[in-house]
Amino acid sequence: MIKRILIIVCFFCGISMVSHAQKYRTAAGVRIESDKFGLSLQQKLHEQGTLEAIIAVGAREYSGTALYEWHFPILGKRFNYYLGAGAHVGNLKDNGVFTGADAILGVEYKVNGLPLLFSADVKPAFHINHEDWINLSSGISVRYVLVKEKKEKKSWWPFGEKEQSRKKRKKQDEKGSILDIFKKQEN
Repeated sequence: MIKRILIIVCFFCGISMVSHAQKYRTAAGVRIESDKFGLSLQQKLHEQGTLEAIIAVGAREYSGTALYEWHFPILGKRFNYYLGAGAHVGNLKDNGVFTGADAILGVEYKVNGLPLLFSADVKPAFHINHEDWINLSSGISVRYVLVKEKKEKKSWWPFGEKEQSRKKRKKQDEKGSILDIFKKQEN
């Protein structure tokens, strides 16, 4: 029994490594931490990378964070883990402006058929000019997918280009364009 489960897990992990990580281009929503509430915006930059902006407000401070995140699939495109790094700037009630560096590690799930994205993460931060030099926070985010991933049209023909496509392309090449007519008249 354990052997079968191990084989199934290895199979799904192998499939997930081939696929890309995210199933969306842009998502925005709320982020809740133990002592802060915030807004989160994620923008896909390339197949495995996103840029996330977080604006958080707490009882004694507010801050803005920018993070670059690398996404890796766990069980397909919809469920993945991510890790990243970035920086933040904010204002503390008694100390004034503070800055610092952040890291993030989390998991993310895109609901199939709905434009919703759930994530949970751990975000350690190193602060400069803050009463707490190091902070380890965890949070959950619920985001709405604003821009979906473009679907690629997949051909049912597994052996390269179909004969019909080749014939259409050949006709277009023979037909030429309007500019070719003017070239012929000049000669």
